[in-house]
Amino acid sequence: MSKKKFVDLEASKSALELKYDQLSSDNSKCEDDKEKIKTQLENMKAQMQISEAQFQSDLNVKDEKLRIISEELEFNKKTSTNLLDRLSDLSVVNKAGAESIKQSLESLNQQSKYIQNLSQDAKRKDSLNLALVMNLKRSLADVNDSDIQVDVKKGVVFISISDKLLFQSGSATVNNAAKNVLAKVAKVVNDHNSFDIIVEGHTDDKLLKETASFKDNWELSVERATSVVRILQKDYNVDPSRMTAGGRGQYLPKADNETSEGRSMNRRTEIIVTPRLDEFFQLMAEPGAGK
Repeated sequence: MSKKKFVDLEASKSALELKYDQLSSDNSKCEDDKEKIKTQLENMKAQMQISEAQFQSDLNVKDEKLRIISEELEFNKKTSTNLLDRLSDLSVVNKAGAESIKQSLESLNQQSKYIQNLSQDAKRKDSLNLALVMNLKRSLADVNDSDIQVDVKKGVVFISISDKLLFQSGSATVNNAAKNVLAKVAKVVNDHNSFDIIVEGHTDDKLLKETASFKDNWELSVERATSVVRILQKDYNVDPSRMTAGGRGQYLPKADNETSEGRSMNRRTEIIVTPRLDEFFQLMAEPGAGK
């Protein structure tokens, strides 16, 4: 073999070894990234399973209540039918009296149907809340758990966002970094347009020094809620007719204001997703309601 050819082969070997080392390094990095993503997915899956299990348990309890109510309604219906049959054979009951009793029994049947409809609507609302919470948790999975919490209380979905994520101290201007979180929330609420949104600002009990912008914690909490509503409307197209903005100041704390941790929990903005009140009142006005 000539010396030139030998040198060329040596050079090719060196190049291949460098390429091999580079590929090995890239492969190791990919493996590390794969493990990190796998761990994140497992954490998300575990969290979703816990939430779903809790909701499923609540739904099972409501199903059992609905079953008991249905059995009672069926018993009442049979009793009503038997009474009507007996009334037709009783000569001592005059026609007017029998008609009055019949109307009362029909009214009872209407109320029974109304209760059944309410129970079915409650079950449907719980299912919608479950879907809403699952979508929110998926969308916000990359946000620090200490900065944002999603809960269901008394059939209403609460999204609680810490003030350090949204605002600078004493300011009502939303941080640019926080807009990514509001974009995710807006995407989910836009996909569930049968709900209304209430945005509430909350503070701790530390007195706010009066400035040209804010006189007290009341005004700061209101302005913060209004800032969030404006961004949801203008930047992310949430229908303004669905939204309400309000401030609660320091008067609805989540924790004791005596500690820094408690005050930090109390400084928050809550986005409350609730069934539309007009639909609720329309349901209450249906025939048979309140009789």
